[in-house]
Amino acid sequence: MGDPPNTVFDAESLMLLAREKSAESRSRLSQIIVDLFDNQASVLTERQRTLMYGILQTVIGDIESSVRQAVAGRLALMDDVPRELVSQLANDEANIAFPILSKSGLLRDNDLVEIIKLRTEEHMLAITMRRNVSETVTQALVDAGHEPVIISLLKNANAKISETTMEYLVEQSQRVDSFQEPILNRDDLNPQLAKRMFLWVSAALRQHIISEFDLDKSTVDELLEQVTSEEISGKPLPEKKKVDQLADVLKDEGLVTVDMLLTALNEGEVPLFIALFSKVTKLREHLVQRLLFEQGGEGLAITCKAIGMSPDEFARLFELSKVAKAGTQEEIEKRLPLVASFYEATPRKAAIDVLRLRHRGSDYLGALRELDVRLRDHGNA
Repeated sequence: MGDPPNTVFDAESLMLLAREKSAESRSRLSQIIVDLFDNQASVLTERQRTLMYGILQTVIGDIESSVRQAVAGRLALMDDVPRELVSQLANDEANIAFPILSKSGLLRDNDLVEIIKLRTEEHMLAITMRRNVSETVTQALVDAGHEPVIISLLKNANAKISETTMEYLVEQSQRVDSFQEPILNRDDLNPQLAKRMFLWVSAALRQHIISEFDLDKSTVDELLEQVTSEEISGKPLPEKKKVDQLADVLKDEGLVTVDMLLTALNEGEVPLFIALFSKVTKLREHLVQRLLFEQGGEGLAITCKAIGMSPDEFARLFELSKVAKAGTQEEIEKRLPLVASFYEATPRKAAIDVLRLRHRGSDYLGALRELDVRLRDHGNA
């Protein structure tokens, strides 16, 4: 493939090969130069290095890609290579440019930004793997908008991400689920942004936020009350309108069944569940939200009894509601028998009467509490 390891620097032979125009001679020339770098890097003089780099820069565009790739792999770790040669290789085909883009310390931010603007997604992925990625380069990568590139960037712990860019990515994670986990695993994530993400991530990631960012119970409860709120920090949830439209379509098609409600909750689609449950019960969504995440579950039990859920269906719904609230299996097992017993003891007529009170604009929560007290007193009699 190349000359043996004891290749000797011969300027005259190199110049002769450089004058030949065939692809074969130029590939051989490049391979000789690579072997010289590998075997005599410590003894080559500055003049010899300059000569070789000059020859290489002249012929590099005319040699086959496999040899260019080998050259790029050698030069990526060297710090005395002419920047013009490094830049030429960095703008080559993605597989050739990869070692230069991912490892060479000679490329400047403006070089990398230019490549991000003009080259392919594969070039960008290589840049995300650099030992250090500045905020400027990070911003250019994010602006390019390629999901795999952004995920790779987020996974690079040494990539510097400005607060503004991180805020943008956190907001984007509402619709791009694949951003959520790598964002939450970053050491530089602001705890306030993690709390914001609590409102739309899965139950498993909510548990991660609770443990990693040391949220107390009152904070968790407060956040859960906002999960489907129309406003977060004064801004409407971007998916809210779509969720309402989907709920309307499902209702019009007669598809809002108990199975549909359970499926939505089981898949972590809490906003959709609340929109659908609101359609079934004719309760305002903010009230459904409070019922879903209340500590005891009695209000949810009464409402489910009023719309005719079976005990097994309610038990499953209650369990899923606690999972959505990032509750532990121990908490579910402790509370479920109590609320299930309460559900069994609640007369459906009484539950319907309570629901009608709300439809008339009466104090629904007060009526729930009153019925709860009556049932408890009856049970203790």
